[in-house]
Amino acid sequence: MSRWRPPSPGSTAIITRAGFEKLKTELDHLWHTLRPEVVKALAAAAAEGDRSENAEYTYRKKQLGEIDRRVRYLSKRIPSLKVAEGTPADREAVFFGAVIALENLANGEEVRYRIVGPDETDAKLGWISIDSPLARAALKKRLDDEFEAELPGGHTRFLVVEVDYEACAK
Repeated sequence: MSRWRPPSPGSTAIITRAGFEKLKTELDHLWHTLRPEVVKALAAAAAEGDRSENAEYTYRKKQLGEIDRRVRYLSKRIPSLKVAEGTPADREAVFFGAVIALENLANGEEVRYRIVGPDETDAKLGWISIDSPLARAALKKRLDDEFEAELPGGHTRFLVVEVDYEACAK
């Protein structure tokens, strides 16, 4: 039996201007501020002597590894991203960057989401990835359209109540 598995599908390389700037700022902060501080602390911990029992040294090595891993990821990811500018011509249809209000037809509950790139999702803010099943199902739907999405809880039917691109600019 082989251990080969097909590669996982890559995430969509699209992002909003604000998300792109945030990633660039994070990379700059990691590389120019945080990493030099950790390297300095690591050198001080290494100077204390026996490294095998030096908890500070071990912690700083792990911290430096995490920073370097994130810097490598951001350094590769940022150049591959495409920044989505402007709004679509059809402002009543759901596309990338839209803030949408959906009514769950099973229970009448209304939810609001913003469709963003996979690098800027935030559940607390209601920002969902364009790669998510709900966003994929909602794409190109228009105001008052019904659609069905396969969610972890099963098939769910939704009604598009609102499509807003103005809230994205704020």
